[in-house]
Amino acid sequence: MKTFDSLRKVQPSDRPGPDAEHASDVPWRARLHEIVFEADTPEGRAFDVALIVVIVLSVATVMFDSSREISARYSNALRLAEWGFTALFTVEYIVRLLAVRRPLRYALSFFGIVDLLALLPSYVSLFLPTGRYLLVVRVLRLLRIFRVLKLGKFLSEGAILGQALRASRHKILVFLSVVVSVVVLIGALMYVVEGEENGFTSIPASMYWAVVTLTTVGYGDVTPQTPLGKLLASIVMILGYGIIAVPTGIVTSELAQASRDLVLSQDSCPSCGIRGHLADAKFCRKCGGQLTGDRDEAAVRPAAI
Repeated sequence: MKTFDSLRKVQPSDRPGPDAEHASDVPWRARLHEIVFEADTPEGRAFDVALIVVIVLSVATVMFDSSREISARYSNALRLAEWGFTALFTVEYIVRLLAVRRPLRYALSFFGIVDLLALLPSYVSLFLPTGRYLLVVRVLRLLRIFRVLKLGKFLSEGAILGQALRASRHKILVFLSVVVSVVVLIGALMYVVEGEENGFTSIPASMYWAVVTLTTVGYGDVTPQTPLGKLLASIVMILGYGIIAVPTGIVTSELAQASRDLVLSQDSCPSCGIRGHLADAKFCRKCGGQLTGDRDEAAVRPAAI
């Protein structure tokens, strides 16, 4: 006869976390995983907060080291601090690998790669001195602040934005192709109209002027001198304002469509009573209990952004 424990449904707490899988059969590894990867316990939260402080100090050290005046005065202290932070991050990276059941899986994950990239520039600087300035990549590790401050719920809004950008990529590619064609045409015209004597020494140089003018940046290092060139420049400037609005409209349209496509059900979970599940969800997002199979199409609504 099967026991109740063997029949019960798998709860979310029984599933491996998103960062890595921990081995519950090894007490020290489970405890280490709870401290290093989780932010729900006082120890885990303290570890993440301390890590964020160290990351900020490390990035600030690299920035100060890039200043010639500060580096000349405090060179030894900055170099000692930099290697101290590197040693801390190296130990932390090793601890993270020890805290998971599958170290390679974590090492190849997004945060695993970021953690490794935060270490490499220091060791590369032994052979290439300027390589240590790449340590600013450590600022990417501050993404963990979403977990510490429990801002993970806002990542769903980022998913909607990402979906909108992916859906509009073809339209934006067509738009950019048209812009490039216009830049080439305008550059060729300005090269013919103005000529080398007015600074338009070649078609590529004229294309540079067209890009600067079309984007309304206007450096002013190259300017048209002839009446026809000034007229063409005025047209390009006005055209630039219209071009800026096009990609904004494309992404906004796709963003509205993506938010409409994310449909939530009004059904509540029979086990815990929570609402807000996706229309095609089969299990509760909170307790893992099975949801009702029969759903009325009228019982769903678009999710607000």
